Amino acid sequence: MTDHRHHSERNETRLERADRNFVELLQELRVTQTGVQILFAFLLSLAFTPRFPSLDDMQRTTYVVTLLLSVLAAALFTAPAAVHRMLFQQGAKPQIVHVSSHLARIGMMVLALALTGSVLLVSDVALGRTGGVIAGAGTLLVCVGLWLMVPHLVGRAIDREKSRERSRDGGGPVDARTGTDEDGNDPDQDGNDADEDEKGVGGGGKRSGGGGNGSDQG
Repeated sequence: MTDHRHHSERNETRLERADRNFVELLQELRVTQTGVQILFAFLLSLAFTPRFPSLDDMQRTTYVVTLLLSVLAAALFTAPAAVHRMLFQQGAKPQIVHVSSHLARIGMMVLALALTGSVLLVSDVALGRTGGVIAGAGTLLVCVGLWLMVPHLVGRAIDREKSRERSRDGGGPVDARTGTDEDGNDPDQDGNDADEDEKGVGGGGKRSGGGGNGSDQG
């Protein structure tokens, strides 16, 4: 019911909603693309510093892996624009939004690994191997916490709010995954059945009333 009210308030069609979602996605990607570009430029510049030839094998491996991860992240974040251009004016905007959303999510995970590798490399050079590992692990935990755990907790809070609204409307708590109450029933379907029964009774009453009028007239 809450989702239905939100869609009604926006008063938009399926294609209009897809257009809005794609525009919002592109605005989000602009933020992440800027970060990836800065990270990629930083990594490229490291190869031309005087200290770079003195890196050990572990540090060189970390550098190459991190550089490749940043390239992959940049490719994932720019892929939605390429997909949109290749499917331009083919009426596939909902599918484009769906695919682009998955590409953006994968890109965020790759970017988290690239940031972790960058911090690991710099901290390893500045603080030693132990300090580098600790700093890299801390960076990964921060990214996972902010990019995965926070949205997950917010989503659970939204599900609980929807369940409370459903309960106030007369139904039991609803499982957000199945859409059913504690007894396994679909509240929306029950409501529709009740409406149909009421219409049937009303229709029967009218037919009975019509029969009575006919007998009076006779």
